[in-house]
Amino acid sequence: MPIKEFALPDVGEGVAEGELVTWLVEAGERVEEDQPIAEVETDKAMVEIPSAYDGVVSELRAEEGEMVPVGDVFVVFETDEDDGATPTADEAVAPDPDDGATDPAVPEGRVFAPPRVRRLARDRGVDLGGLAGSGPGGRITESDVEAAAVGSGAETDDAPRDGGDDGTAVADPSANGTGASVESGAVDRTDPAPSGDGMDRDRTLAMPATRALARQDGVAIDAVPASQERDGEAFVTPEDVRTYADSGGEVTPEGAALPTASAADPSAEPGASSSRDEGPTPATDEAATDEASGPRPGDRIPYTGIRRTIGDRMAESKFTAPHVSHHDEVDVTDLVETRNRLKEVAADSGVSLTYLPFAIKAVVAGLKAEPYMNSELDEDAEEIVLHDEYHIGIAVATEAGLMVPVVENADRKGLLEIAREVQDLASRARNRTISVEELQGSTFTITNLGAVGGEHASPIINYPEAGILALGEIKEKPAVHEGEVVPRHILTISASVDHRIVDGAIAARFTNELKQYLHDPDLLLLE
Repeated sequence: MPIKEFALPDVGEGVAEGELVTWLVEAGERVEEDQPIAEVETDKAMVEIPSAYDGVVSELRAEEGEMVPVGDVFVVFETDEDDGATPTADEAVAPDPDDGATDPAVPEGRVFAPPRVRRLARDRGVDLGGLAGSGPGGRITESDVEAAAVGSGAETDDAPRDGGDDGTAVADPSANGTGASVESGAVDRTDPAPSGDGMDRDRTLAMPATRALARQDGVAIDAVPASQERDGEAFVTPEDVRTYADSGGEVTPEGAALPTASAADPSAEPGASSSRDEGPTPATDEAATDEASGPRPGDRIPYTGIRRTIGDRMAESKFTAPHVSHHDEVDVTDLVETRNRLKEVAADSGVSLTYLPFAIKAVVAGLKAEPYMNSELDEDAEEIVLHDEYHIGIAVATEAGLMVPVVENADRKGLLEIAREVQDLASRARNRTISVEELQGSTFTITNLGAVGGEHASPIINYPEAGILALGEIKEKPAVHEGEVVPRHILTISASVDHRIVDGAIAARFTNELKQYLHDPDLLLLE
């Protein structure tokens, strides 16, 4: 059989390398074209790499935990037939955001679709091989799959794929928008798995940092008793590894390769814990934490991957765009009542209705009223670009750091549709199954420090956007209402803007517009 070398494809704009987290296949295993063969973590997301061939895995040329440069051969196949030259990074099937460049021709017979579209096709029972993609370069899109499902009479499910809460806005006030997460949510805990036969586990879920710790301590990750469970699978934490190593558990010889673990479920990787579902929340809620799985005093945490990217982007934003922040508060008593009244109705449709969809709709109204808030500075052309699209980024805390999935065309969507999309995007961001392209293209960002009890902040802009809004915690406070001092629900808001583009007066008018819609949510019916 012909031998084909397969190079790590370009899995996203600007990505130069990726950490090979998990092999999903073994040498000697037969695979089919488009079958996922490895999970790779880049500085932007966790992605599955699909096979480019039908054949047998001849050689794995990278170890789990190894950094593999884009374009380097990391696996070799014995293919069933000679179907041309080794695919280049551009030709390989991988998540590839549309950056406006000319798309490479799709090899004949190759299905060209990102992982989320493949998941949708599996859910809908649609054969991708029979579809003609309507996206750039022949990519198959979600719309193509949905249309095929409807045309074939396949059952569709309008409920969100992941039933969790939106889990949004959870950043350190000094780093909102591109900064570090400070919240970890509650997780399902189970009794520790028996240690004697740990190597027989079919799947071992663990974060990349946990796997690195296991390699450092010479511990076989499959042998470590798991203290948690995610999606019915054993989930190993750093504390589990330390406890196992300290207790004299079975370890591998120093420097020896660890046994290849089975596929780590990406839905149980960083961010699988759920965060608070209320957006800006009443003060009676508390953010649950899981200290056992977090870092301990004295640890040295690698400054790599998403964490390093967050830091680089924060520095670029802060040192490029002169920031100015505007703080205000708004009486949202009517909003609280409206949301409580509609929450059960939304639940009947399978939607968790939080405050965030209301905030997104209000933000869109504010951006329409003040176009400079929905802009960016093109320094090369020396022009201010006023966007005519409203793509709202939502800051989501994950165990790997803050990620910002994007609700596209929020101005064209209703509250329930936005709520459903936020719920799905946030869940897949936490589970690290979100695609790179879903984390790009925002024109304005919202972050919610209220989920951890914060009120005011000076959030860092998600550069090159012109502004970012931080939502504080909704608290019951004394306020003057109809001439009397009475308890009212008050929400604090903080907006940071790029002072090269946005003057303080514009920021103030934007927040005033925002306040109108949050104070009187009935106005959102007109949007």
